[in-house]
Amino acid sequence: MTDKLRVDKWLWAARFYKTRSLAADDIDKGRVQVDEVTAKPSRELKVGDRVDVRQGALIRTVVVQAISPTRGPASVAQALYQETAESVARRERFAEQRRLQPEPALSIDEGRPTKRDRRQLADWTRWSAKADD
Repeated sequence: MTDKLRVDKWLWAARFYKTRSLAADDIDKGRVQVDEVTAKPSRELKVGDRVDVRQGALIRTVVVQAISPTRGPASVAQALYQETAESVARRERFAEQRRLQPEPALSIDEGRPTKRDRRQLADWTRWSAKADD
């Protein structure tokens, strides 16, 4: 293990992102902060740094516990960081809010309209290409 590593490599090794390029893209978009400063992909991390990662509407805050340049199994990746208590509470609140929201599919009363239903919805009269006499 080394003592410093690029933030994009560390996020990939810690399994926050599936690929390093996805991590670098999110860092470029300003979704990752290191010690409350917007990071660049080449920013070097060291043990003890605080990393804020925005994933969708959720912001996860972790403290770097170890540095590893290689991506290993999930159990090894989880040992690379310690999630803060406030971040865990925020994540649990977010999950509870999602559970309490109504299912989007329940708002649909009926399925897709049939051809007959579409004709009635359009409220148009049939016409013919024949010339009227």
